[in-house]
Amino acid sequence: MSTKAEREISREVGLEVGSILGKYFLKLDHLHYGYWGNGLEVDITNLHKAQDEYAKLVISHIPDGVKSILDVGCGTGHIDKILIDKGYDVDCVSPSPYMNKHIRKLLGDKSHIFECNYEEIQTDKKYDMVMFCESFQYINIEKALSNTNNLLKKNGYLLICDIFKKDMKGKMSGGHKLYKFDAFIKDAPFELLESLDITNETAPNMDLMNDVLMNVVQPVIKAGVRLSESRHALVVKFLKWKYKKKINKLQQKYFADDKSGENFKKYKIYQLLLFQKEQKQ
Repeated sequence: MSTKAEREISREVGLEVGSILGKYFLKLDHLHYGYWGNGLEVDITNLHKAQDEYAKLVISHIPDGVKSILDVGCGTGHIDKILIDKGYDVDCVSPSPYMNKHIRKLLGDKSHIFECNYEEIQTDKKYDMVMFCESFQYINIEKALSNTNNLLKKNGYLLICDIFKKDMKGKMSGGHKLYKFDAFIKDAPFELLESLDITNETAPNMDLMNDVLMNVVQPVIKAGVRLSESRHALVVKFLKWKYKKKINKLQQKYFADDKSGENFKKYKIYQLLLFQKEQKQ
């Protein structure tokens, strides 16, 4: 079983690779899912449009009166750039050195970046809203809610737009179990104002990702392996034997045939949730 440090390094490398490839080949500014609504054709060339629609959706649900926002797990910082241009005061939380370099270049001195995990954040500043866009799933639920409560001003808001696991067995990873989140939020000082299910509008991302993995990434890897075998057959044979378990695990994780949009809708729920901090009696 991988350690927490190993998982964080893996996620960091994944973010970096995803950002580089997405920006270079598809002109993507964001790292989050796309929102496939309003008749937008589900095609890889439209992913940047779907991501823009996702950003618009999130921003449209920011309550009136909000001026200061803490964006937890801010990705590339492009949603924050949009928010800043709209007049919001935005700070970011990002533990990724690679992403922080690009966020600073994009936002300059208009935003403070907390270079740490959200569980470790230390500040006396209070915000009108704390926002999680596909980052809540990586944070301990109890600690996330506790920190958010402490960082919010009176009547402040918590906005979560993320994936949760349904209470059923399935092989698709990612997201907190919904029943566990419900149990924690029930006892937390937050009142639910809005719940929007956008599973159908985000599920097509799985079909796009699966298509790229099966029809681009996998053939490229196989071609590379064949080339290596033709030149260093014994070395490749030894490596396949030595790392058989890891290779099989990666094969199952990235190239299994169960990562479809339909299975996503079966095992996951993608929700936009807006809460308001309750006042002490």
